[in-house]
Amino acid sequence: MKRTVLWLVTLVSTLGLAAYAQDVTGTWQGTLHADKDLRTVFKIAKDDGKLAVTMYSIDQGAFPIKATTATVQDGDIRIGVDMIGGSFEGKLSADGKTIAGTWTQGPKPLPLVLVKTTPETAWEIPAPPPPPKQLPADADPSFEVATIKPNPSGGNSMRGLNTNGHDFRVRNGSLADLMAFAYNVQVKQIVNAPSWIDQDRYDIDARQDQDGLANEKQLRGMVRKLLEDRFALKVHHDKREMAAFVLSVGKGGPKLTESQIKGPLPGMGFRPVPSGVMMRINNGTMDELADFMQGTVFDRPMVNHTGIEGRYDISLTFTPDDSEFKGRPPRLPSTAAGADAETVEAAPNIFDAIEKQLGLKLTSEKTAVDAIVIDHVEKPSPN
Repeated sequence: MKRTVLWLVTLVSTLGLAAYAQDVTGTWQGTLHADKDLRTVFKIAKDDGKLAVTMYSIDQGAFPIKATTATVQDGDIRIGVDMIGGSFEGKLSADGKTIAGTWTQGPKPLPLVLVKTTPETAWEIPAPPPPPKQLPADADPSFEVATIKPNPSGGNSMRGLNTNGHDFRVRNGSLADLMAFAYNVQVKQIVNAPSWIDQDRYDIDARQDQDGLANEKQLRGMVRKLLEDRFALKVHHDKREMAAFVLSVGKGGPKLTESQIKGPLPGMGFRPVPSGVMMRINNGTMDELADFMQGTVFDRPMVNHTGIEGRYDISLTFTPDDSEFKGRPPRLPSTAAGADAETVEAAPNIFDAIEKQLGLKLTSEKTAVDAIVIDHVEKPSPN
């Protein structure tokens, strides 16, 4: 009888420990050893019976990032942070004090051990920097100074077009790339163009002449002025019927997450992941989604017919084919996640991915689109 009682006490004690270990609410912190050490904090709470997680990367501005998904079962915790294309998977220790796991944000997972904090051990999370001052919506900025230099690398695709405060930068960009951005068209929509506009490549550094962050419309206008000034570009608009991709809402409705970032410009990019290529757009509209994809992935215009307003954080993972990215897609990881590469299922093609992951539909059809007809253009004037 004593042995039975002892066994029951042990069982109750074990079950109590397991129940305790499942409670992952609280603040967890650990250091991610990437190119540099990054202190990472997860604040986990319960909201209407579900886990709600906010992530902070202390050494990267400490901006609060809400996780998209969070689950715990039998001590296994999974957190998805779609806004930055990251995820964490870990195992809770028996005493409920640590979670040993991996952080994945690209083709190579990195180890990350999280420790439950106390008020004495918790790292201070600094206040995120205030949002930058924005230009008035009716402002008409220009570039006060711009240098344009030939890029001798021999690369045949643009390696970057970005802004940083008042600074605008292009690397290995062609005039065709710049026109596609400035006029919000696909290269095929540029008519009467000499061959060199897609062959000659340049590095551009320019600085805005007014104080404040420009929105997308203002930035495109500044680039148009730059092309008119330095390339003596003169154009007129026309309508041409051509094959295009049309983006619309799928049968089940959109599956979109409103953006956590407030600002006038989106952040966009691609990265290889074990199952294919991940496209990330933060703080983007449906028009910006269509613009980005027509300029990077597709060989024809992409038209937004969704009617969806607002800005969203978008994550799309797909397997590209030879017709996309001008036949030069981002290099896929040859071994995916290492030894388990053969178990990783390939992502769907872009059409299926858009429907399954975003709740949108992409179809190919002929439609009238804006065409930019070149009336005059010259190679850029010296600096």
